[in-house]
Formats: sequence, C-alpha cells, structure tokens
Amino acid sequence: MKIRFYDCACDKKLKFAVIAAQYEGKWVLCRHCERDTYEVPGGHREPGETIEETAARELEEETGAVDYRIKPVCVYSVTGKNRVNASGEETFGKLFFAEVASFGRELQNEISEIACFDTLPEKLTYPLIQPYLISKAEEFLKGE
Repeated sequence: MKIRFYDCACDKKLKFAVIAAQYEGKWVLCRHCERDTYEVPGGHREPGETIEETAARELEEETGAVDYRIKPVCVYSVTGKNRVNASGEETFGKLFFAEVASFGRELQNEISEIACFDTLPEKLTYPLIQPYLISKAEEFLKGE
C-alpha cells in the first residue's frame, strides 16, 4: 500500500473525501455496522457533487455533526488493493480537517457508533492508510 500527498490534483480525479475530525481535542471515528473496527469519516463523491460538498455530507451523515468548521488539508492518493479498490490502481481523494462543536443529528445508514479518541485505536478499518491521514492532519494543525 502506498500513500502519497499532493498540494492539488485535477478535480475530476477526486473520488473520495476523508475528514480528520476532532471534538474537544479528540479524534472522532466511526464504526460501520458491519465491522468491529473504527474509521475516519469519509466516503465516495456522488455525481454532481463538489468534493467540499462530499466532505460536509459525509461528516454530517457519519458523525451526526451539526456545528463544525471544515478546512481542506491536501489531496492524497492510495495505490494498492483494499476494500474499496479491487484493482489496486492509484485512486485520489481529498483530506479535510473539521473541528466539531456539536453533534445533534442521528447517525444515518451504515454507521452504528461514533467514538472520540486521544490517539488512534488499534482496531482500524484501514490500518495501512488512516494513520498517515491523521498524521497529515496533525501536521496541518501545527501549521495553523
């Protein structure tokens, strides 16, 4: 698995939005109802949606966040086979950081729980990817 970070990429290449979110200084992670592992909120871009709209929608749907501040961090790519990429070809997404002030909406669809952590838990859905994304978000926070 290879993770790369870029300052920008052609918008049409951006297929995913991932949101490294914090609430009261802790990382907000989701647990999908079909898994016992945690993951950073995020998901696929839908037709006609900007990548920024994808990030906001996914954050709201997967965490129930209603009051938050979200900012772009960088473009990332993943090369290698994983649960959402059977071909292993390089796929692109955009990483965002969100500071959540409050939750209020019920969790939708596939998410059964959200939890807040000081550090990433051992049981991650994408253990070869998510730590790199959180590390990049931490770098971003230090530069603010």
